[in-house]
Formats: sequence, C-alpha cells, structure tokens
Amino acid sequence: MMSPAKKILLPLLSASVVLFSPALYAAAPVSTAAPQLAGLPDFADIVERTGPAVVNIRTTERVKAGQDQSTPDDEEMQEFFRRFFGVPMPRQQPNTPNSPNTPRNNRKGGSAQQEEVPRGVGSGFIISPDGYLLTNAHVVDGASDVYVTLTDKREFKAKVIGSDARTDVAVLKIDGSNLPRLVMGDSDKIRAGEWVLAIGSPFGLENTVTAGIISAKARDTGDYLPLIQTDVAVNPGNSGGPLMNLKGEVVGINSQIYSRSGGFMGISFAVPIDEALRVSDQLKASGHVTRGRIGVQIGEVTKEVAESLGLSKAQGAIVQRVEQGGPADKAGLEAGDIILKFNGVAIDKPSDLPRMVGATKPGSRATVTIWRKGSTRDVGLTVVELEADKPAKEESKKSKVDAVPNALGLVVSDLSEAQKKDLGVENGVLVESAVGVAAAAGLRAGDVIQRLNDADIKDSKQFNALTSKLDSKRRAAILVRRGDSSQFVPVRPGSGDN
Repeated sequence: MMSPAKKILLPLLSASVVLFSPALYAAAPVSTAAPQLAGLPDFADIVERTGPAVVNIRTTERVKAGQDQSTPDDEEMQEFFRRFFGVPMPRQQPNTPNSPNTPRNNRKGGSAQQEEVPRGVGSGFIISPDGYLLTNAHVVDGASDVYVTLTDKREFKAKVIGSDARTDVAVLKIDGSNLPRLVMGDSDKIRAGEWVLAIGSPFGLENTVTAGIISAKARDTGDYLPLIQTDVAVNPGNSGGPLMNLKGEVVGINSQIYSRSGGFMGISFAVPIDEALRVSDQLKASGHVTRGRIGVQIGEVTKEVAESLGLSKAQGAIVQRVEQGGPADKAGLEAGDIILKFNGVAIDKPSDLPRMVGATKPGSRATVTIWRKGSTRDVGLTVVELEADKPAKEESKKSKVDAVPNALGLVVSDLSEAQKKDLGVENGVLVESAVGVAAAAGLRAGDVIQRLNDADIKDSKQFNALTSKLDSKRRAAILVRRGDSSQFVPVRPGSGDN
C-alpha cells in the first residue's frame, strides 16, 4: 500500500519534468488509469473458519478447607504472577467461616476437607476431532483440574496427557467426537514480515483476535527452542493460543511476551508448531519427552578466541567441561575442543548444538567434528538420554606461594597428583596469583591453566618458558579451568586490551 507521503511526492516529481522538459512532457502519453493500491488483509473469513477450534482454558487448585486463599476479581492475575514473577499471587485475607464469599463446603458443619479455587486462565486449540488439544505447559502447571470451554459454551473437564517445560508445550484430551480442529502449517517456511494473527483469551476475554507480522523467525531464548518473534498483541491469557498465517494454518503457539508492565509492549514470542508437534507426538505416546545428550558443557567462541586458535571465523561451540564417564569423555573429547559440526551439520552458534543433540534418539551413533590444536578431526560417539544436571564439585582450598609474576602477570605452581585426580584433569598448572593483564582478563587464584594456544601445559617451568616467548602484538589463548568448567581466555601480553 502506498504511503500518503509517496502519493504527494510522485505528482511533485511529475511537475518537475514539466518545468525542465516541456517537449518531452507533451510527447508522453497521458495515463488516466488509477494506481492500483494493495489493501490490508481481511482476517474475517479466517477467524470465522478457525475460531470454533480455539478454546478457553481455566485451571483450579484444590486446597484444604479453611486455608488462606486468594479471591481475585480477575483470574488472569493468577497467571500473571506465576508467569512473569515466578511466584503465586499473594494470598488475600481468608474469608470468615460463614461469610457469603466462603464456599459452602468450607463453612462450619461442612463435611468436605478440600475445596476448589480458581488458579489461572489461558488458551488452547483442538488438533484432532477426537479431542486432543495443544496449549502451553505453564498454563496447566500445578493445576489440580483443567476445564476447557468451546465457543458454543460447552465445557469439558480435560485430562493432561503430558507437558514439557523445556519447550512449554502441553497436550490435553477432552471426551468428544467430530470436534472442530485447526490445520497445522509449516513453521520452517514462515518469513519475517509475513502477516499472522492470534486468537485467544487475553485477560479472560474469550475469542479475542489480534494481528500483526512476524518480526524474526528464530529468536534464541532457550537451549532447545528458537521462538518466533511477532508484534501481535499477546497478553496474559493468550498463552497457549494459536498463531496462524493467512491460510488459517497454525504456525506457532503463543507462549511469552516481553514486558515491563505485564501487558503487551510490541514483542511477543510463539513456539514453532513443527517443534510443538514433535513434542506432542512423544507426549501422546509416553507422557514425557526423551532427548539426547553427549555430556559436555559448552560456551561461545568469541572472535578473539577464534583468531587466537587459527579459526577463519567465530563459529561452533567451545567445550568448557566434559562429564566424566559420559559419551564425550569416552569418545576422547577434551575441554578446549571446539565442536564445529554434529552429524555433518554446521554449528553456527552454541545454542545450535543442544537442539541437534536433543533431537537425536538416545542410543544413536553420531559424528562430531572438532577443532583441536590447529586441525579438524571427526569423533564418533553414542548419544545417551538426557538426565538432570549433576551438581558441580566445590573447589578445594589452594595454597599460595611468593614468586615473581611471569610475562602474563601470573604466578603458577605444579599440580599434585591428588589435585589432578580431584579436578579430573591430566595436566595443567595452578594459578596462585594474578596481576596485570591476566587479572584484567579475569584470571584469579585457584584457576587451573591447561593449555596455552596449542600447547598442553605440563608444569610451571614449561608454562613460564612459553609465556616469555609470546608475541606482544598478538593475543594468546589460555585454556582456563574454574570449578567444573573450562574456557579459553584471550590475553595480549603487556596490553590492557583484554
């Protein structure tokens, strides 16, 4: 659609031709056809066709009779506090036993020991005629009972088939047949700038429609989920509702908003429907999601580290820690390795690796391409099932010695065999003190230095000899272990540029 400014500008440009080239203007044919203007999309038909398959979800919680409970006027505030502050809504003063607001089974003489109180509201949508629904995991998290209301006012008590907090996807089931359902789209084919619309229950207002465009396709907000960013107005209560394209196909599940007030501020996020369907298939089959893992802790490869190690560009994921006895450890991966590919697919940024590994079936063989000491190599390993992270070991107390700092401002000492065993390392030196450029780069007493550029560090004598030969015009990459993780720290000898 042409903007008003352009409508004015074009006639002015034509007038300038008349002033400077009258002959040319006289010879030019005059067009009387009106300019064709592209109109805004009409969402009415889409909403009429898809609206019946979008549902309102309300959840309740069972509490002990007489227990302090909140009685909010607006149910959406329950969700607001849990979603954006991570805590339940503060409890209000309890009702007196015989007050009009107290549920009947909570008054004196009642026999019931529990009562049902409102907990939150959200949205969802039907994906099959026999009553399977998709929504957000946070909508039903912690709820005792879940109720689904259709646009025709029919209400069902839903069963939670399963939920996955990592992707914020939940599958519900209601008893029904020949129910209206939505058609699934392809979230891989969406484009930034494409029109989309959302239907849901913001602030408990059922069947509310909002529209906008896709702002970005793959916004990193978590390890396993690149979200769709839009400018569609999404508010508390919209959670779990569909994000649809102009064909009326679902391309995402509205999940999060960026807000400083609790309301819409121009940015909202949706779970890509392709990922949501993969999760829902596992939830329907087993009630939980199985993901792969290889037993490494990773970090970002900065431009400075890439230059120091001879990489052509900052890419991949640097191995900061290798879990002892895990798949990566058994395959020979080491802290300081840079993982460039997983099963032949390039790792552009660290968040790519967990998604690829997580999508790999446990028990499968995989090939990891790593960069180590100036060259690439392929390493085969077996992916295992993801489990809870193990707590990091506490750092053991270190002794200090008086010595003259080396060229990097470091005083180091040799590691004893007991220290190596405790840290799970085979080589390295212990930092006793750090001053100058080393301190400016963040090194501190208690760190263990395992490698300097491509050289493995065996003892303090070797390390000090290597530092004395460093080029002051070039950054050196020091592989530093702190606690249970390792990372490269770029340091330029004799410079404050760290």
